Order: sequence, then structure tokens, then C-alpha cells
Amino acid sequence: MKAVQITEPGKVSLVQLEKPGISADEVLVKIHYVGYCGSDLNTFLGKNPMVKLPVIPGHEIGASIEAVGGNVPEHLQPGMACTVNPYTACGKCPSCRNGRPNACQFNQTFGVQRHGAMSEYVSVPWTKVLADTAITPRDFALVEPMSVGFHAVSRGQVTDLDIVMVIGCGMIGVGAIVRAALRGAKVIAVDMDDTKLALAKRLGAAHTINSKTENLSEKLKEYTNGYGPDVVVEAVGAPQTYITAINEVAFTGRVVCIGYAKTEIAFETKYFVQKELDIRGSRNAMPEDFRAVMEYMKRGTCPVEEFISAIYTPEEAQQALEFWAKDPAKVFRIFIKFAE
Repeated sequence: MKAVQITEPGKVSLVQLEKPGISADEVLVKIHYVGYCGSDLNTFLGKNPMVKLPVIPGHEIGASIEAVGGNVPEHLQPGMACTVNPYTACGKCPSCRNGRPNACQFNQTFGVQRHGAMSEYVSVPWTKVLADTAITPRDFALVEPMSVGFHAVSRGQVTDLDIVMVIGCGMIGVGAIVRAALRGAKVIAVDMDDTKLALAKRLGAAHTINSKTENLSEKLKEYTNGYGPDVVVEAVGAPQTYITAINEVAFTGRVVCIGYAKTEIAFETKYFVQKELDIRGSRNAMPEDFRAVMEYMKRGTCPVEEFISAIYTPEEAQQALEFWAKDPAKVFRIFIKFAE
């Protein structure tokens, strides 16, 4: 079978692998579409310290069930469209013992710590398969990245009483905007791209701020009666956006960090104390976050066409990453298409 492999920084190859078999507790998944994640782009650029090359990338999966093992429950049947939870959990570390396997100390995500799904078939434990006949394989490839934003909103314990600022309107930030709006919160979307901000407005943001052309602090005072947002979701991972999150969040507010900066950051730590802040990390997603995204998709209001920036064949996998690397801020998701 065909598989895409990043062999070294800047180089992608198409390789041939054996089609996997399955055990009694596994499902053979036929891959239709796989989305490139930011971690895949960083691997291509040689900036991902967690990856050991060569690696098969890909953990944003749109697929169908090809075959099931003898112990697989009846609700999973061949032909059903599906996605795959791409994380592992050891069951023994503090995170797993505390019921948060998404943050497993020894997690191995597809395409990062282990080979990913950018191939014609993968075999996975049936417990990792989420199937629904009302969602297409293509649209299923958007579920995992959106679920990361959904999980951040859960970490922020967002309710309908909150004003939520989401910094960064890429694919992860979009998920946070949607989930916060679904929970009834007033959402303020922040980015430097007017096209992304316009989309954020259509997805439920009450207000948008272009931090490049507008005074962020002044706009926040206007939109929050001078208090600041109750929750800030940082979905960029840059020193300035981290500092902005701490400086602008309301007293006793919550700051949820999804992105992480590649350099150390100097904070005014007095704000941590004076504001009595809750500063929370948010990693990956829980199964309930996947299911929540799926329910949102089934409403028929998700603008999936606008989320897909381009679709390439496996033979064009290098070209796809080169396209993304030229102007990363303009891309939501790039798909590699293996089957219709």
C-alpha cells in the first residue's frame, strides 16, 4: 500500500508498505483523507523535537471501516465512515489515574511519537474508532483538530455567563470559538487576518479584533465594560500572545494555553497573584470532545468547505507542505486524499 513518509527535513517520499492485518480487538481502517497538522509542518521544517525521522505523518483522519476483528462490538460495521482517536494512554501515569488520558505522560500521537495514518490503511484498537453514518469521510478529517479547541473550552469551564477571548483563529482556535458559542458564551475572536476574523464572526463570535490594525486593550475595554474577558484561550503559541492573555484577562479569570512558545517568556508575575488567576494547559482532546464535534458537524452548519484550504494526492505530499510553509497563516487545513 501507498504511504507518505517524511524522511528528513524538507523531504517527503512516497513509499510502499505491507497492508496491515488485524487482531480480534482491532479494526482495519481505510483512509480517505488525512489532514496535515501544524506538528507535521514543523516535522517537515525540522522544528519538531518530539519526532524521530523517518516518520509517516498524519493524525487528522477521515476514513471508513474496512474490516473488524472477532471481538469488535456490533455498532462498528464495515463500510461506516469514521475517524480515529490518535492518542495513546498508558493507564498508569498520574494523568491516566486522574481520568485525563488525553494528557498521558507517555502518550504517543499518530505521526509524532509513532507512525501516523498517511497511508491507504491503518489498523487500530476498536476503542479508538468513532463512526457515524451521518458524517462523510472527508468531513471526519476535521473532527480531531476541532476537538482540540473544544477541549480547551472544557478546560476553561466556560458557561453562558462568560466573556471568552480566543487568540488565534486557525483551525484550533476556530474549534474553541465554536464550542464557546455553543455553550452560550460571548466570544471575542482575535487575529491579524481579516478573512479569518470574518469566518469567526459567522461561527458565533460576537466581536472580532484585528490585533495588527486595532488597539486590542481599548477594544476589550469596550466589549467587556472595562473588566476584561473571563476566559482567554491562547491558540497561537507566541510570546506576545501569552503575555497578552495574562495582561488582558479579568481578575479571577482563567487562561487556557493550547499553543506553546518555542522560547522562554518573561511575565509580570504580580498579575498571577493580584488577579488570582487560574492558568491551565490544554492538551489533545477527550473522547467526549470528539463526540461533541461530531454532533456539531451533524447540524449541517459547519462551513467545512471554508476549512479545507487545499487537497493534494499522496504523490503531491511534498508540494502540499511546501505550499503551506510559504504562507502558513493563510492555511486552515490541507488534506491528502487517498480515496473518495
